Amino acid sequence: MVKAKTQSFVALIYFLIASSLGLLLRLFPIIDINIDYKFFVHTHSHVALLGWVYIGLTTLIFHLFIKEESKKKYTKLFLITQVTILGMLFSFPITGYALFSIIFSTLFILCSYWFYVFFRKNNNFNKDSYAFKFINAALIFMIISSIGPWALGIIMNTLGSTSHWYKNAIYFYLHFQYNGWFIFCLLGLFFSFLEKNNRIILKNKMIVFFRWMVFSCIFTLALSFLWIKPPLTIYILAALGTITQLITLMQFYQIIKLQKTFLKEKITPFFYRLISFIFVLFSLKILMQTLTVIPYFAALSYQIRDFVIGYLHLVFLGIISLSIFFFLPQNKLLKLPKVWMYLYLFGFIFSEILIFYKGFCNWQQFSIINNYYTVLVLISAFMPIGVLGIFISNIKPTFSTLKEPV
Repeated sequence: MVKAKTQSFVALIYFLIASSLGLLLRLFPIIDINIDYKFFVHTHSHVALLGWVYIGLTTLIFHLFIKEESKKKYTKLFLITQVTILGMLFSFPITGYALFSIIFSTLFILCSYWFYVFFRKNNNFNKDSYAFKFINAALIFMIISSIGPWALGIIMNTLGSTSHWYKNAIYFYLHFQYNGWFIFCLLGLFFSFLEKNNRIILKNKMIVFFRWMVFSCIFTLALSFLWIKPPLTIYILAALGTITQLITLMQFYQIIKLQKTFLKEKITPFFYRLISFIFVLFSLKILMQTLTVIPYFAALSYQIRDFVIGYLHLVFLGIISLSIFFFLPQNKLLKLPKVWMYLYLFGFIFSEILIFYKGFCNWQQFSIINNYYTVLVLISAFMPIGVLGIFISNIKPTFSTLKEPV
């Protein structure tokens, strides 16, 4: 059986690779690199989302919610999933979207379906648990998101890659990955953490919060389509989505406010500051999405690439990655030395500032600072350095406990 601690270490390896590739991509404006930029963007994004985040989240689900007697059955699925991710890691840089990378991507999607079936058959949840409702919804949104990649092949063969439908299929996939699968899973892990510590949340509040979260995830899909100036119906759905998101944000704040004293007592000051920062980023994400319901800002977000990159990295490197870095140590699956985490945070915060700064300068037609790209590379380097430090810190703990029970 592949232990949960080993799985989390594998996820960390993927994050180290993804963050290193991200740094390589930021070197392109500075030095001449004889590789295909677009191919490496695909590699970077696939390893980040399907390696680090997918393996990180499924490891936590495996560790916390799968029956002990069923865990041995998971080894085959885990190993096959690694073959698909490694296949993408080695095929995308050489061919981009071509035969082998498409085969491995398709096999990965089938493995994710297999994971959902495995989870449904072997979980140890009380079905009335709200942690279960969120985790189950997260996995359903993961499956829904795969409609996007399936549609891409049809669109390319009929309408071509320049069609609006091509980009909308990608946005469909990213929306249900980021706002469905990732966010719902993290909320499920958080509520599981509270449930296991016998924290009581009023049932009525949780029912309402869960329903509004589902509605907001579905309705905010419309935000992804505003760039094509769609019919009025899409704008109405987008407006409903932003309203429901703001409502869920206020509801979530009310829920966690009641847990503030418990969290301060249960976790260390460092981790309490970390989850407080994650909540700030989550609030900022929702406010940024709310702005895009205004047609001017919807068009702006499409025209200025830095705003899109900044937003995606805020969610991925901030909310999602920091949350995984919170949950893995809480479950004793990863050591998180503060010095390396602070280096990562330094790189994340200041690279975000620089990316949005460049986007603002493009918007207002200001000149950017001299040596901007060099500064961005130097600041961004703190992220892979931080991840590398965390990786090295976990080599001995991981391999010294391989024979111990999970």
